[in-house]
Amino acid sequence: MQLPPLTDGIIQRRYKRFLADIELVDGRLVTAHCPNTGSMRTCWQPGARVQVSHSDNPKRKLAWTLERVDMGHGWIGVHTGRPNQVIGEGLRAGVIDTLTGYVRVRGEVTCPHGDLPRTRFDFLLSDGAGPDAWIEVKNVTLFEGDCLQFPDAVTERGRKHLQVLAQLRRRGDRAVMIYALNRPEGSCFSPADEIDPAYGETLRQVVRDAGVEVLALRIRHTGQTLELAESVKLML
Repeated sequence: MQLPPLTDGIIQRRYKRFLADIELVDGRLVTAHCPNTGSMRTCWQPGARVQVSHSDNPKRKLAWTLERVDMGHGWIGVHTGRPNQVIGEGLRAGVIDTLTGYVRVRGEVTCPHGDLPRTRFDFLLSDGAGPDAWIEVKNVTLFEGDCLQFPDAVTERGRKHLQVLAQLRRRGDRAVMIYALNRPEGSCFSPADEIDPAYGETLRQVVRDAGVEVLALRIRHTGQTLELAESVKLML
């Protein structure tokens, strides 16, 4: 996917979850929207190089948006909305091997089963030779040891997604969890048990007992684009 025009800067601080003070390359100090609800552990620190995008929309409170951070080894994508765009392009282009053969790819689809918790998933693949496939995507930036991990903060919402995916799988649909590894380091993916042990246990349980599929796919950053790269070994 093509990123909007980017401006270089240095991050000074991140606060109130959604705000970041950035010194731009021309010396201006701006407050940028930080589109990331997690802790952003291991993917930012004061003085780190960043890139931000700018919007001319007069209805926005903040014109600047934090897009990515360099902690010394390459860009880390901290804008949690971008991976869905990359995965969506990959699904429509048929480049994710295990998720090909579907005619229709829809985004932001609410689970239609009335007796299940109302849950919105990132994608639904339908009109294929096999069962429909429900897909949830998570942006992964936490790096510990040699593994990229999720989540970087306790997430009840994340557990709910796993549980509903398991119920959909038991009804005969496919259920797929995609972890979008949005930084260049790491040779494996694992749940962050030290941060949210309940999430890790739920993930292992839905894979073992319900057959929920898990993919860990690297997102590669270039100068102005994001693209799908290699799959990474799972350590569940």
